[in-house]
Amino acid sequence: MAKLYFSYATMNAGKSTLLLQASYNYQERGMRTAILIAAFDDRAGAGRISSRIGLSSDAIAFDRKDDLYALIEALNADGAGEIACVFVDEAQFLEEAQVWQLARVADRLHIPVMAYGLRTDFQGKLFPGSKALLAIADELREVRTICHCGRKATMVARLGADGKVVKQGAQVEIGGNDRYVSYCRRHWEDVMDAD
Repeated sequence: MAKLYFSYATMNAGKSTLLLQASYNYQERGMRTAILIAAFDDRAGAGRISSRIGLSSDAIAFDRKDDLYALIEALNADGAGEIACVFVDEAQFLEEAQVWQLARVADRLHIPVMAYGLRTDFQGKLFPGSKALLAIADELREVRTICHCGRKATMVARLGADGKVVKQGAQVEIGGNDRYVSYCRRHWEDVMDAD
């Protein structure tokens, strides 16, 4: 039985690396995968996923209005071979409706879907895509990374151009190590409370 999986973590936990490795494992065995990423996340280039350790792959860029069930159904029937697994990077950027569409991919097309993303934003609030995944995914997996103190990091802080912690702003702002730092809850509260 195919399932919808959600692997979540803070920044710099290796989510994209895990995704690329898992997709490679399928491909190495002659199985076709579909890798999806939000179109506005073009840090690695349009329609590309890249990890901090240098792994990368082409991906299918989707917009917030795209029907991901229809997209996967069409890919699965395009004559290039059946899709063995769907991978979604930066799954926090999914719309709630798209999470349900991915659940239908697992339930009706019998294709496993592995989504990787952040659980919360820099203010400690759930992203809409993460909220929906936490609610309906068949399996939840925490990918762990550590705070500078050695504790498990569960929160992320956004840095401004001046290198100081940003406390307000849009929920979505694309960036990497230069913009985000992962902390344990205690140290996240410390940096968020500091003036």
